[in-house]
Amino acid sequence: MAKMDFWYDFASTYSYLAAMRAEPLATAAGVTLRWRPFLLGPIFKSHGMDTSPFNIYPVKGRYSVRDLERLAERQGLPKFHLPVPFPANSLLASRTALALSNEARPEFSRAVYLAEFSEGRDISDRGTIGDLLARLGHDAEAVLAKTGEQTVKDKLRAETEEAGRQGIFGAPNFVAEDGEHFWGNDRLEQALDWATGRRST
Repeated sequence: MAKMDFWYDFASTYSYLAAMRAEPLATAAGVTLRWRPFLLGPIFKSHGMDTSPFNIYPVKGRYSVRDLERLAERQGLPKFHLPVPFPANSLLASRTALALSNEARPEFSRAVYLAEFSEGRDISDRGTIGDLLARLGHDAEAVLAKTGEQTVKDKLRAETEEAGRQGIFGAPNFVAEDGEHFWGNDRLEQALDWATGRRST
């Protein structure tokens, strides 16, 4: 079965849309997704940005919010809400995702995105993350304790550094086994086609 890396940041709006539709599309295409959370902040800083392009370019930011509202409705998702402040601090959510097993990570990631972008919850809050973990049947205290362990901290740092080495500059980003990159929620189908050999160049 073909494999493909799905790089995402919990603060990324379009990663939210991709996360909510990627799994069934990948399964139908015969592709196994490897869910890889990372932090965009350090990558933005390496390109001279200290915040989201939404904030740097307000006109683009306003357009993007409206675009996200339309796309969320089209996907059958709850009404889109931009979190305040934006971008959200995604450190705790990312560490938690990496503290979970590969099998548990997709469901948790989708729960975080819904809490953040449809319910307006603070994903940097341990209470929010603990509640989501408990709802999914995890031992919330045990998982949250792992987020403070150096191995988990190092894993997130290593993933973020690896994303930078691979030339990833935004999220979501899909990377096929041959190293081909596809940036953006709207490139998901093309990425799946590439991963399975149905390529259009």
